[in-house]
Amino acid sequence: MKALKIPEATVTRLSVYSRFLKQLDKKGVTTVSSGEIAEGVGVSPAQVRKDLAYFGEFGTRGVGYNVKDLIRYTVKILGLTEEWDMVLVGAGNMGSALVTYREFKDRGFNIMAVFDNDLTKIGKTIADLEVMPLDKMPEVVKEKNVRLGMIAVPSKAAQEVADKFAESGIQGILNFAPTTLNVPEGVEVRNVDLSVKLEILTFNLTIKNQSL
Repeated sequence: MKALKIPEATVTRLSVYSRFLKQLDKKGVTTVSSGEIAEGVGVSPAQVRKDLAYFGEFGTRGVGYNVKDLIRYTVKILGLTEEWDMVLVGAGNMGSALVTYREFKDRGFNIMAVFDNDLTKIGKTIADLEVMPLDKMPEVVKEKNVRLGMIAVPSKAAQEVADKFAESGIQGILNFAPTTLNVPEGVEVRNVDLSVKLEILTFNLTIKNQSL
């Protein structure tokens, strides 16, 4: 891989390309052009070529890309040649939905354990996983050598969970709580705020309607 800083938007699109390519592979498609990828995911052919060019030379001019080869390359680039174990804190509605989200498993992400501080949730089962008390989390993380953690708790409790993750050796956090987290250097955080996504939609629709 080239020694360049890859834009995060490129990595996001690469993940989308990888999913689209797997759909093509399931349909028996063997070769695909940048134009076909672009049409399938909603970007321009030039964007597809630019994104892939960050990581090397793929495909043959005038022929396109071998679908299986490009799947293999994108999976490797995204770090998905190995499975990633995760732990989840928060056994409410959001947490339950995350545990049962099939796409995680399909992409190599395995939720190993679920934790909560709510006594009414501890001991219950979500998709064969028993909800454990939060103070058991560091032990499980170290025993299983888990590197990823997800936060699905109210915003007021999220920072405490993030602190416990960092202390336990978690290196990457996917945060569903609508709040900004402070974490030590070396810990990666990605925030998933669904209300922000909705507000982007309403903003774009408002601007569009105003221009009509």
